[in-house]
Amino acid sequence: MTALALKEMVLREREFNLISDLVYEHCGINLHHGKKELVRARLAKRLREGSFSTFSAYLRHVLDDTTGRALSLLVDSLSTNLTKFFREGQHFECLRTRLLPGLLETRRRRRDPRIRAWSAGCSSGEEPYSIAITILEAIQGDGRWDIKILATDVSTGMLAQARKGIYDAARVEPIPLPLRHKYLVRRRGDGAETYEVGDSLRRVVMFQYLNLMKDWPIKTLLDFIFCRNVMIYFDKPTQSRLIQRFYDLMPPGGVLFTGHSESLTGIEHKFRYLQPTIYVK
Repeated sequence: MTALALKEMVLREREFNLISDLVYEHCGINLHHGKKELVRARLAKRLREGSFSTFSAYLRHVLDDTTGRALSLLVDSLSTNLTKFFREGQHFECLRTRLLPGLLETRRRRRDPRIRAWSAGCSSGEEPYSIAITILEAIQGDGRWDIKILATDVSTGMLAQARKGIYDAARVEPIPLPLRHKYLVRRRGDGAETYEVGDSLRRVVMFQYLNLMKDWPIKTLLDFIFCRNVMIYFDKPTQSRLIQRFYDLMPPGGVLFTGHSESLTGIEHKFRYLQPTIYVK
């Protein structure tokens, strides 16, 4: 199929509505009508790779696939996975200077060495690795601490990249040089310079597929939840349910970080406002 043919392919209203309903039911992403052209353009690659001549033929394939893989690939195509190390730096500054010192002191007094965090919507891994670096720097090599960071995403493709933990030189630029040398390993090959996350990060970050609209196999309370630039894809009722589920997973003092373009204004919730996009139970 030629690029011109893909460009001219029409996404009919009923096809767009079916895609919108499928995606909303699967993972809560709200594809309003203003996204129709984006959907058509993003799914063009799937049609080309599968040699489908129409969107109807492609949708029949998705609906007939009992494994769910075709639906996951459709959702992957429509998800935006913009991320970088230490993105929205005020969050990591607050974590480093304001939140971790008090939490670590409290846990020392209680002789409780556990620190638990969740990166909900981890994309290609930069966010959970940034959280890990921040926490590991705070404990300064004290091996008595038990740190675990759950990193989840609905995109299997992004999770595969995150587990590899290999980034080109431009991607690791936001990491201060001393921390880059401490936590990443520089590799050279085929004329390219890449960086691979080291064992100290891999030991504390656990990647797992998770659909935020489904059951969460999380059995412990979480000190920090990062759910940033994910809720912008959800409608208000979905956001409200999600925020309540986050609240229920936290002990008193647990902290929720949301994205810079997200606000809990207009959503009924029990969190206390700390500073923009940071909320405390």
